[in-house]
Amino acid sequence: MPVWLGNLLLYLGRKINASANLVASSTTYREDASNTKLINSWATTTHRRGLSAHTISPRATLFCTGFAFRSILAQQPKDTIRPSPRKTLLPNLTEAERLNLPYPPDALPGARDVDSPYGTFRVYEFGPEDGRKVLLVHGISTPCLALGGVAHTLAEKGCRVMLFDLPGRGYSDTPSDLDHDIRLFTSQILIVLASSSLPWTSPQGFSIVGYSLGGGISAAFTAYFPDLIQSLVLIAPAGLIRDKHISRTSRILYAKTTLLEPMLLRIVRSRLRKPLYPPKHSDSEDQGQPSPSQHHGAKDAVQAEVSVPIESNSTAPIVLSRSHPNITIEAAVNHQIENHVGFVPAFMSSIRYGPIQRQHERWRRVGRTFRDRNQDVLVILGERDPIIKVQETREDATECFGGRVRFVVMDAGHEAPVSKGPEAAERIWEFWEGQEQRQK
Repeated sequence: MPVWLGNLLLYLGRKINASANLVASSTTYREDASNTKLINSWATTTHRRGLSAHTISPRATLFCTGFAFRSILAQQPKDTIRPSPRKTLLPNLTEAERLNLPYPPDALPGARDVDSPYGTFRVYEFGPEDGRKVLLVHGISTPCLALGGVAHTLAEKGCRVMLFDLPGRGYSDTPSDLDHDIRLFTSQILIVLASSSLPWTSPQGFSIVGYSLGGGISAAFTAYFPDLIQSLVLIAPAGLIRDKHISRTSRILYAKTTLLEPMLLRIVRSRLRKPLYPPKHSDSEDQGQPSPSQHHGAKDAVQAEVSVPIESNSTAPIVLSRSHPNITIEAAVNHQIENHVGFVPAFMSSIRYGPIQRQHERWRRVGRTFRDRNQDVLVILGERDPIIKVQETREDATECFGGRVRFVVMDAGHEAPVSKGPEAAERIWEFWEGQEQRQK
């Protein structure tokens, strides 16, 4: 039994005993001829109501117990913001130690920290100020560093890019009293856009590129704010994952159970601390035929995002940060698990409430908007992605977008924009150029 629970029960026991003694004493005084007027009045009232000491005592005990609970809970201060390593770790490090972190604070150009009612958010913004504005939204387990390769390539092509760490990731704080659902993610996007010195919500709008969970977020944001969006690009997007792929273990582990929450947090943290190796594939998957019955848990999503093997047809290094070319996304995620107190709670809340499944109606809203614009959505998929199945996503996204969608399949897994960031950026750029030609 936890110490705090033992102390609570001991405290309540004392309260209950004290209340019972008080009632018993009052009953004794009632039989005494020298009772005071106050006791006589109390006795007369209880007699008229048909109450005896035996019935009053349990009721008084119950009242005192409830009152004690209320007093204890009311006295507990509640810290609603879980701080990021920017506040809990960086102040204790030397400048040299900061630069050697798996995710250095200056990993990407144009860093700033934006204060908000939800805590402080880390934002990066760089590229030509007059270029096409592109907002990139990362996945469930990584910081925005995962999209560094895509961002750098687009900036070199003349885009003004903005990335930010989702709540509980990287150097962003996270609110502990809010669900990590589309309402929180939408608020964060609007906050980071407003923090720029440039007009991101101008009439021409901006392009949004979402990866994995960020794809589900980007599609939902577009559904509600279509006039702000110039173009929508989804890379291995969450949102339409079919129920059959969610394992029973994950359904139990990530179910909302308040009483067991501390235990679940410890279990999930322990599972995520294990070595993050690429998920195993069945023989049918190795042959390009994903098994429809294969189940995946949340850890599979983490493994898929951080798994960045060098493909046999490519010897190019994976560079996510130009200033720190040797850092890896796997090391950054492991560092995040160990040093961000808000990561595991944010991770669990995102699985429970984030736009991961059953987003069909929101995607249909996007489809209707883009059909009216005579415009397409770009969806980039990994041929060997064990999480976002190519064939299923083709079928479901085509139906939701009403055919206003173009697909690109890369020779990669779920980690496509991480392991092949420049190639993914080239595909995005080609799509935009073609879109401009079609609209002329």
